[in-house]
Amino acid sequence: MIFESFFSAHSTVLWATFGIAFILGAVVHKTNFCTMGAVSDMVNIGDSGRIRAWLFAIAVAMIGVAVMEATGVASMDSTLPPYRGSTLVWGEYILGGLMFGVGMTMGSGCANKTLIRMGGGNLKSIIVFSVIAVIAFYMLNPFPDSDQTLFSLLFEPWTRATVDGEITSPLTASLSTKQDLGSLFGPLLSMDTATARLWIGAVLGGLLVLFAIKSSDFRGSFDNILGGLVVGAAVLGIWYVTAHLVNIDADGESMSWSQYASAENWDLNEDDSDTRPRDAGVQSLTFINPTGQAMRLVYKDFDFAYLTVGLVALFGVIVGSFFWALISRSFRFEWFVDIKDFLNHVLGGTLMGFGGVLALGCTIGQGITGVSTLALGSFMALASIVFGSAMTMKIQYYKMVYEDEATFFRSFVTALADFRLLPGGMRRLEAI
Repeated sequence: MIFESFFSAHSTVLWATFGIAFILGAVVHKTNFCTMGAVSDMVNIGDSGRIRAWLFAIAVAMIGVAVMEATGVASMDSTLPPYRGSTLVWGEYILGGLMFGVGMTMGSGCANKTLIRMGGGNLKSIIVFSVIAVIAFYMLNPFPDSDQTLFSLLFEPWTRATVDGEITSPLTASLSTKQDLGSLFGPLLSMDTATARLWIGAVLGGLLVLFAIKSSDFRGSFDNILGGLVVGAAVLGIWYVTAHLVNIDADGESMSWSQYASAENWDLNEDDSDTRPRDAGVQSLTFINPTGQAMRLVYKDFDFAYLTVGLVALFGVIVGSFFWALISRSFRFEWFVDIKDFLNHVLGGTLMGFGGVLALGCTIGQGITGVSTLALGSFMALASIVFGSAMTMKIQYYKMVYEDEATFFRSFVTALADFRLLPGGMRRLEAI
């Protein structure tokens, strides 16, 4: 699609994103697609249906990205956020993933689930959303009258420590290539990077599809199939929209929407203020940074230049969920049971805000969108999120069953033994 002006192109990108996110919100609400719920089903009752739906979504996105790149439709080499960057901040991926996994369990769901619950009338999720917004905003933006952010104060000095401009922190690795599996393993497979990405994406995606459909828990549930398919397709859809759908005819030369947005010869408006939109680049679904962007939009008096793809996707999910809640008559208000419930959700939102920014995304942003690019850091973040969530569930379960006998330490050690990370003889509580 060719447009004569950037703003008409930008509007098309935003409306297309909103439409995809609206469908996503309605379908996720309808199917109860939920990462935390999937981990809970697997850990507590051994039901793998929803975890396979999640893996199916990953497979759809991964195979789709492999095909899009192989056919020249899109390139994921320069994205927002930079999933394939050559700087592997593995310490942040793991720490952030663990924090996010713990947080989403305490906050009754990940960032995407928080939006779904907001659309369904859950007032608790509005509190969680607000806490995430504040933390995510100040992790990336300086405090008033300061040049310091939460990230620069609390994490950067030790996760990205530098000497004379060179990163010296052992928690960060500077790679000679991009960090995606195609770039890393292409030479070992005697393939160029593009070919390696295609084969690795197709094979991994195919194995995930086979793993998903092998289970009757997955095959027997239309909702699991629909949820996984739509979530994966939504990630692909927004990749396509931001990377390929829209072009601008600038002085007789066709430029992509993202290329034009970052062009050096950007036109200023009549009062010479920069009207360049923010965060306009190749990207797809992620929800932690956009939640912080919601706070930025308020600060900027709802300036159109600060209305981003991520923000529009966030609003689309909420509206789509609200739509399904109305037609299914499931909309209902819900508030905290007691002060402990309130504090748990506030702590959960805080950990998701910190963890989601550190890990460069959430269960959707890293777990599906990032993994679809085959980025090594995305796999690290995904594994850490799942582990953090599963450990938290185990600890909560032991403390609920054994009450005073189950201290945090005893529950933690027993949970590690359950996951076979410690010898069974070290468990402090009887297995449940």
